[in-house]
Amino acid sequence: MGARRGVAGHPIVWGGLLVAFALQVLLAARMKSATFDEPAHIGAGLSYFRTGDFKLNAQHPPLLKEIGALPLLAIGARWPVPDAIWRQVSDPPPVWLQWQVGSEVLAANGPDRVLFWSRLPFIGLAAALGACLYLWGRRLFGAGTALAALALYVLDPTIVAHAPLVATDVGFAFFVLLFTALLWHYCEHRTLRRLLWCGAALGGALGAKFSAVFLLPIALILVLAAARFIPAAVPRQASNLVDPFLAPGLFTRSVWGVWALLAMGAVAAVVVHALYFFPANPFVYLEGLKRVNADHDTTYMAFMAGEFKPHFWTYYLVAILLKEPLALLALAAIGGWRLLQRDTMASLDRTFLWVPPAAIFAAYTIFSDNLGIRYMIPVLPFLHLAGGAGLAAILRRGGWGRVAGIALLALLVMASAGIHPDHLSYFNEAACLPSDLAGIGADGGTRCGPSWLDDSNVDWGQGLKQIRDWSAGRPPVHTRFAYFGSLPPEQYGIAWERIGTDDLRERPPAGRYVLSGHMLARTRALLRLQHGDGPGNWIAGLRPMAIVGHAYYVYDLP
Repeated sequence: MGARRGVAGHPIVWGGLLVAFALQVLLAARMKSATFDEPAHIGAGLSYFRTGDFKLNAQHPPLLKEIGALPLLAIGARWPVPDAIWRQVSDPPPVWLQWQVGSEVLAANGPDRVLFWSRLPFIGLAAALGACLYLWGRRLFGAGTALAALALYVLDPTIVAHAPLVATDVGFAFFVLLFTALLWHYCEHRTLRRLLWCGAALGGALGAKFSAVFLLPIALILVLAAARFIPAAVPRQASNLVDPFLAPGLFTRSVWGVWALLAMGAVAAVVVHALYFFPANPFVYLEGLKRVNADHDTTYMAFMAGEFKPHFWTYYLVAILLKEPLALLALAAIGGWRLLQRDTMASLDRTFLWVPPAAIFAAYTIFSDNLGIRYMIPVLPFLHLAGGAGLAAILRRGGWGRVAGIALLALLVMASAGIHPDHLSYFNEAACLPSDLAGIGADGGTRCGPSWLDDSNVDWGQGLKQIRDWSAGRPPVHTRFAYFGSLPPEQYGIAWERIGTDDLRERPPAGRYVLSGHMLARTRALLRLQHGDGPGNWIAGLRPMAIVGHAYYVYDLP
């Protein structure tokens, strides 16, 4: 057992796993066009450095957009908006302007070139998230369980899909886990240096996404739990700002814990202010917080399982159960059950492991729009830790337990390989049960995904290069394109006629139709709600002649 722990703890082993992960992500990203939000984030980030204004995409804090723009500054990317025109832009600007500016940045510098350089640091952030997962998991459970958790992380299609994107989800997840792990380290051994590092990580999270405000009550719960579970110093000493838990009295320890948390908040405020280039307005962050979801259509109806509603309370639960591999879910259930047992870990460790993901899950379920499993990415590393504990427990049993553990790990490898490079569209086999068993394949139940969810769960505009290459060697045909993305397809040489779901409510004219997974999901559901299985539902039973990149469904209507 000691030898195995030594191997699992060797930097070459876990570091090599992260290198393989980064190469896998980079290879897949090179085959993908810009997703819906990437042009807006790239253009906004470049505008901050070129103009000093934070007008574009103010509904998100600047950190991750600045990270995506830094490589563009290094390569001398051209800013396409003249100063005279920029000065005329109102504050706040029109919602559509962020996408227009972003599209112009990509067009002026080449979309593939811009995406390659802007995505590179996000691949690094995803690798850093994996390293943080492993290092904290090793402190909590040991090297074997930590390595198992890291393996689940690097094989998770959701992680691989979103890791390279110039977006807020994986970067925010990194800072959430980093802050949680650093706060745990601080509670284990309180020093001024660790307190300052906690504040810096909290500032990074607040600078990555406004959803980080939910970390404040989470941190308060964790600090109060530390006041409850950490033993007092012997001999007795007085609590202080750096070490709130020296004194024996729970009330005193709690008060000093709150003061320590406020000190972390002060450090975080300095970090956030620096990300806005130390503006004269000290409330610029709060003004941005008021603009959250400013680009969301308030009349938009979310889609799930053939229904449309303003909000589904079970949306993220369904998304996790259908878009995470079944083997991972099984291992997380086994590990979660084991970690809930009283003798498996300390009470404070259990609090740190369960409270942050549960609170984030609840906050997004209550307050966010139902736009994709991507909002759950900060929860997934905790799921991987639980799954790692489950896998390690199974392997330790030997015999059939070891066979079962290896089999589950092999299924994860097959799921990741079977969907490559189209990880964003992945659904597990349960999506096709019980009515469409024929849809199950090497890619899991991905073909059944549009029957359950839409938006970034199935297609986010990332497949333009693949549909271009698919059509290049075929005879030219007048094609109508139901596209879900913000970057003009013309930047990839696609000049097809653009249509929307309204154009598909009646049987369209004969010809070739390319429907994104998002458009297909909503069209199927709308026609079924209006016509059932009657003749008006022209797409019912119609099979696509091709599915390109697991995102574009090609139909030839006679």
